[in-house]
Amino acid sequence: MRPSGRELNQMRDVVIETNVTRHAEGSCLIKMGDTHVLCTASLEPGVPRFLKNSGLGWVTAEYGMLPRATNTRMRREAKNGQSGRTQEIQRLIGRSLRACIDRVALGERQITIDCDVIQADGGTRCASITGGWVALRLAVNRLMKAGEVKTDPIMDHIAAVSCGIYAGQCVLDLDYPEDSEAGTDGNFVMTGAKGMVELQGSAEGATFSRDQFNQLMDLAEKGVDELVAAQKAAV
Repeated sequence: MRPSGRELNQMRDVVIETNVTRHAEGSCLIKMGDTHVLCTASLEPGVPRFLKNSGLGWVTAEYGMLPRATNTRMRREAKNGQSGRTQEIQRLIGRSLRACIDRVALGERQITIDCDVIQADGGTRCASITGGWVALRLAVNRLMKAGEVKTDPIMDHIAAVSCGIYAGQCVLDLDYPEDSEAGTDGNFVMTGAKGMVELQGSAEGATFSRDQFNQLMDLAEKGVDELVAAQKAAV
């Protein structure tokens, strides 16, 4: 039995509320159970220096956790510098979202996705990627409505979900009690067409078999299907 009482292949409840901030070109609040992440997309003229005069656009991301997103207060990273974990997660979010972008169609402009974790209960990077796509979609919709891009640069949905082996069972969408005790933990980033974007997986205790990996992949595909449906409903 999972601590939450969910079935092995059952996601947490997913809620995506859009246009939650006044100034950002795209924004949403995504809730995956008790993990809540505010995602905003900001349109910026120009691109990083290494892309100047290339004709290519750029999508990047920043990620952070509020001090009381967890059960004990953390010091703000702005005071202490970003941790290696934070840097790794924001690079993952940026890489994942760029996988769905036609950078020629986007043109020489940058879209920055900011993901701020309000409350954490496991799976914050997956929620950030899934919600980040919604914010990105809304920002691109604004570009298209204004006639600033001629062709939709978003080629597909991008969503992410965690899967792991908890108490010897393959489970979908780990919350914190499961994540903290999982024998195997993985994050699966996929397109709406089930193309693999990135897989992060590791054995925390005992090794896992190819058969177990296949089970985790099947669970991940089911979870991404549900997340893409939630994205479509939101936008």
